[in-house]
Amino acid sequence: MEQRVENDISPYRVFSREEWAARRENTPMTLTQSEIVHLQALNDKLSMREVEEIYLPISRLLAFYVEAAQKLFDGVQQFLSASDGKMPYIIGVAGSVAVGKSTTARVLQALLARWPNTPKVELVTTDGFLFPNAVLEKEKLMEKKGFPESYDLPALLRFLNDVKAGQRKVKAPVYSHVSYDVISGEMIEVDRPDILIVEGLNVLQTGRPPKDGKAIPYVSDFFDFSVYIDAEEGVLEKWYVDRFRALRSTAFRDPLSYFHRYSQVTDEEAQKIALGIWSRINLMNLRENILPSRQRASLILRKGEDHRIESVALRKL
Repeated sequence: MEQRVENDISPYRVFSREEWAARRENTPMTLTQSEIVHLQALNDKLSMREVEEIYLPISRLLAFYVEAAQKLFDGVQQFLSASDGKMPYIIGVAGSVAVGKSTTARVLQALLARWPNTPKVELVTTDGFLFPNAVLEKEKLMEKKGFPESYDLPALLRFLNDVKAGQRKVKAPVYSHVSYDVISGEMIEVDRPDILIVEGLNVLQTGRPPKDGKAIPYVSDFFDFSVYIDAEEGVLEKWYVDRFRALRSTAFRDPLSYFHRYSQVTDEEAQKIALGIWSRINLMNLRENILPSRQRASLILRKGEDHRIESVALRKL
């Protein structure tokens, strides 16, 4: 049985970990232990059990959603006497910095690509649609990097519109976490996938609707399904600081890294720097932009301190 929520008019059905795991039923495990290790992001934790109990039920649910969407699309095409090819199913993955969005997006991509009706699953992060650092510095937005105003929203909307329309070889810019900047002239191509996963901080964020009723598209308008990964503020802060400290002995040691200057600081200094960045930028973005969009998600995954997902909230149809 699903947990009873306090508010009977909640748009979500909330499941405990055990209740959600039972929804796997006979869904086969299609990932190996080595693949799971490869999919795990830095300082995140992902076990075979987590995939079996949380992600396999999600992939089973999404298989139902995608199959239904494909049948609906075929029916509408028949009604319109049209032949527009296929329309990709788009899934958004949102949540705070350090919450584990990359891990979730990669696991979903790997699992969904193994379903027979969705062999081609692409993954794009919205980092590539950030304005280049030169633009952010000119506009005095470096301290707002990751906030909605730091993205080239028209470019992101055009990309999603073209993908959703079934266009061939749609290009998206590439972001480097080493240089902490968009790579000039480098692009990836998305060529009519069965499923596109779009991962980013603010993909569920909206603005105030126009008073004149004119259509203003939001990124989430192109989503067929969305996932929000949730955790307490204090837990997120700890994960961010732990990741920052771990990067000091890995990526930050690269002389080309934007954060190379932090590789030689003491543990105490690193702690202070990480907490400053968290509170000044990431926490503010979480409170002002990311968290308010949580209730727009189709599925909310609630994480505990050990990175395990403790509960799942599924939006009612």
